[in-house]
Amino acid sequence: MSIKESIVTKANQLGFPLVGVIAPEPPDHLSTYQRWIAQGHHGEMVYLATERALTRRANPREILPGCRSILILGAPYLAPKLIKDPITSTGKLSGRVASYAWGSDYHDILLKQLTELAQFIAVSTPSGTTYRSYTDTGPILERDLAQRAGLGWVGKNTCLIHPKLGSYFFLAEIFLDLALEPDEPYTTDNCGKCRRCIDACPTGCILPERVLDARRCISYLTIELKKAIPIELRPLMADWVFGCDVCQQVCPWNERFASRTDVSLFILRLGVPTPNLVAEMDLSPVAFNEKFRGSPIKRTKRRGYLRNVAVALGNAEAESASGVLQRTLKLDPEPLVRSHAAWALGQIGGLGSQVALREALTQEAAPEVAVEIHSALTHSSRKQ
Repeated sequence: MSIKESIVTKANQLGFPLVGVIAPEPPDHLSTYQRWIAQGHHGEMVYLATERALTRRANPREILPGCRSILILGAPYLAPKLIKDPITSTGKLSGRVASYAWGSDYHDILLKQLTELAQFIAVSTPSGTTYRSYTDTGPILERDLAQRAGLGWVGKNTCLIHPKLGSYFFLAEIFLDLALEPDEPYTTDNCGKCRRCIDACPTGCILPERVLDARRCISYLTIELKKAIPIELRPLMADWVFGCDVCQQVCPWNERFASRTDVSLFILRLGVPTPNLVAEMDLSPVAFNEKFRGSPIKRTKRRGYLRNVAVALGNAEAESASGVLQRTLKLDPEPLVRSHAAWALGQIGGLGSQVALREALTQEAAPEVAVEIHSALTHSSRKQ
């Protein structure tokens, strides 16, 4: 068995069924990325546009001097159609979480597997190996590199799609100072004339030529955006409180092939896929940290998560949510949470909501929250 064959076998054993190798050459679609940044489609993700990040994405050898090959790996995660959460809440006051976040944080799990694989490579070579590994953390155009490594093609929704596994998988990379034979790139565009993902996107963030306007993407709005969600986009978010799976759920390649049931690296956390929105709104800082310890959801912090939950409750327009939103508007220490609770009360309307909004207005010290309360009162009065 060659060193490359032994690496592939070990990677498969560690939970990476997709393995490819490329030379550390500049990405084929670097200019596309540079244009995306110049047009501002990255929104407030400024870390993507720093000079250092752009330089490293342009030349993988900047990441690991002496790099001679890059190992590209794919690890499947829980596909939505396979999961039935026995304790999930039901009805219109349930939220939705993107399926990649249903288990423990993939960074923690995959980096451990990558380290084990890299150590295996090091002891398998006569003089040892220098390496650097990443999973969604380094300045890498990983989908571009993964396509060149033969792991699939970039779909119209900008996700990497494998012809037999669909798109529900994480990508990871190990930069090596070891020369390995490169794999053939994946050159077939299997999307054809299909535009299901484009038509299904709730916010219209999928643009022509496989370009995503992150500023309108629900995943960006619920995770990357740290301030108030634009009012015009809130109704389009429906009940998503962390990420979004719509463009993947409608993809024919996922409908046909995303059916793995032996995903051992990621274990479902009960109650996470469709959380009870009313209960989530009452999470204290301590309770939030406890519930989401080791979860990707903790990345939003409590204020971001409850902001998203408030929007979902407002979109549900259920009077049964009015009580918890009134309590939040009055007592929550975070202006970001209070402002979105005010918006949600305006969407629900009713005498109780209006009374609570007027009372809160007399006590609110944060100008941005007061603006939201005024707007909510105006909207609520129009609903009568």
